[in-house]
Amino acid sequence: MIGLLIFVGLIALIAFWLIGIYNGLVQKRALVEEGWSGIETQLKRRSNLIPNLVETVKGYAAHESGTLEAVTEMRAKSLGANGVAEQAGAERALSGAIGNLLAVAENYPDLKANENFKALQGELSTLENEIQLSRRYYNGSVRNLNIMVETFPNSLIAGNFGFRKAEYFEIEDDADRAVPEVAF
Repeated sequence: MIGLLIFVGLIALIAFWLIGIYNGLVQKRALVEEGWSGIETQLKRRSNLIPNLVETVKGYAAHESGTLEAVTEMRAKSLGANGVAEQAGAERALSGAIGNLLAVAENYPDLKANENFKALQGELSTLENEIQLSRRYYNGSVRNLNIMVETFPNSLIAGNFGFRKAEYFEIEDDADRAVPEVAF
């Protein structure tokens, strides 16, 4: 009788332990999804700002059409990107195009003095910082999920219930890691 109670107690303990692992995996996956949602929100805000920035520059630097078209094209690619890796690549290209656009603005003192342009630059700078914070949160959540998915015995539960490692939102080029400098 006592042996049966110990056996049932041991089975119950193992079941609660497995449920705890499963719930931990669900929680980590939810945090990754929340982090990605935060990144998408900030990227959408930046994409919504870009047409105003392009139009402001266009009024002062109409002959810089190649730069303006590149920004518009990279914005479209960013909006159409699917998945973390594709989004990271599109954002890398868009950040470069925005950097080129801001470099063009340096050649136009009247544009640099324009209050609307200054406000857009300030908003862009703020958004870039918020995107960086969102990336950190997301990548931290991915790290926590990936550790849980890969460690034993969690890996046994994760594999059986379809939990997979998540992809980091990485910037591959060290020069791209810097937040674009916005001059006022």
